[in-house]
Amino acid sequence: MNTKASSFGKDFIWGAATASYQIEGAWNVDGKSLSIWDTFAAKSGKIKDKSDGKIACDFYHRYPDDIAILKSLGLDAFRFSLAWTRILPEGGGRVNQKGIDFYKRVIEACLERGVQPWVTLYHWDLPQCLQDKGGWRNRDIIARMAEYTDVCTRAFGDTVHNWMIFNEPSVFTSAGYMLGVHAPGERGWFSHLQAVHHVAMAQAAAGRVAKSNLPDAHIGTTFSMTQVEPYTNSEPDIRAADRVDAFINRLFLDPLLGKGYPFASNKLFRHIERYMQAGDDKLLQHDFDFIGLQTYTRTVIQHKWWVPFVQALPVSMKQLKPQGITEMGWEVYPEGIYHLLKKLNAYDNIPPIYVTENGAALPEQKLVGRVEDPLRVKYLQDHISQVYRAKSEGVDVRGYFVWSLLDNFEWAEGYRPRFGIVHVDYATQERTVKDSAKWIRDWLSER
Repeated sequence: MNTKASSFGKDFIWGAATASYQIEGAWNVDGKSLSIWDTFAAKSGKIKDKSDGKIACDFYHRYPDDIAILKSLGLDAFRFSLAWTRILPEGGGRVNQKGIDFYKRVIEACLERGVQPWVTLYHWDLPQCLQDKGGWRNRDIIARMAEYTDVCTRAFGDTVHNWMIFNEPSVFTSAGYMLGVHAPGERGWFSHLQAVHHVAMAQAAAGRVAKSNLPDAHIGTTFSMTQVEPYTNSEPDIRAADRVDAFINRLFLDPLLGKGYPFASNKLFRHIERYMQAGDDKLLQHDFDFIGLQTYTRTVIQHKWWVPFVQALPVSMKQLKPQGITEMGWEVYPEGIYHLLKKLNAYDNIPPIYVTENGAALPEQKLVGRVEDPLRVKYLQDHISQVYRAKSEGVDVRGYFVWSLLDNFEWAEGYRPRFGIVHVDYATQERTVKDSAKWIRDWLSER
């Protein structure tokens, strides 16, 4: 890898990311209530290895050591999420002081070590009590998200400068409310579009609350995006790729930026209008200080007339002949992050961009006191090089966060896929810094 860390500039942020339910454990400790993921994981057949997040990485008790590891790698920032269930166990109303105190300790542990805390408000673990009232399908959730944002920004705003509202709304709405493979496990096109609209509304509403409370803070939101390409230059494949791109990449971004939902790309999105009220088109908009890009792979799309809603399917890996495949079954395609950064930058009103997640679950070998993961090292090198390529061409990208700091509970996949740059022995909770983390440390030391 020829690109030097110093080439990105002294203000470029390097960090690692995590999520509350995936690492914290302590599922019923200190007043925490059930989240939709506690409920979902308890159902038979929902998690591939029949596991759950009750213990996870036990970050709740081990956070000082984990943050110290992050600092030892030369990283600038730690991205972590707050558990709504710890702070407002009933979804609203009563504030649980023990939950507030826990996150204050985490924030203090970061600051004491010279690590910037980057806080995500919502990373998929909705209180079950709100789901019992319809969850994101209930329009009242917009007000509940605003209330939660108000409580958090008031509680932590004196020590936290960097905030993210949502983590990947396209994923938690489609996987949770359309496909049923993630919590809360609901299925249906129309229930999904209802959830989409309320999430999009809540995203902007929470952004306004956060900025009102913390006018000088750095506030953004994050989007999962995948480079979408047509399999051939035929008109059906091109139109199919556009429909898929609208669905997974633009459904939340476009209305936020004032462009409205991408109805032109898929007429079925028009059904969102049945859930809209007068003035919603304006309330969907908000000027965030930054946008977070989260990307892992690409998808190559072929027209299939018989597939519901999008009339498209990804082509197989056999057809693609990829340079590599991750343990999630995703193509290794470093150029994808470059293309997405360029596409984001092409919006006329896009704010600065941070890569808030990028990484891979790849084969590795656990040895005594060491984990060899050369494929992850190469993945990181190649993707960081593509970020620099975009930056050198004028894209205003200002940071990169690897996913993830720790091996963790990977949602419906359970504990099998390991995305971490730090290995976790789930039986003993022993941490082992992988070779990929050591590469990051050595590469950043050049700064």
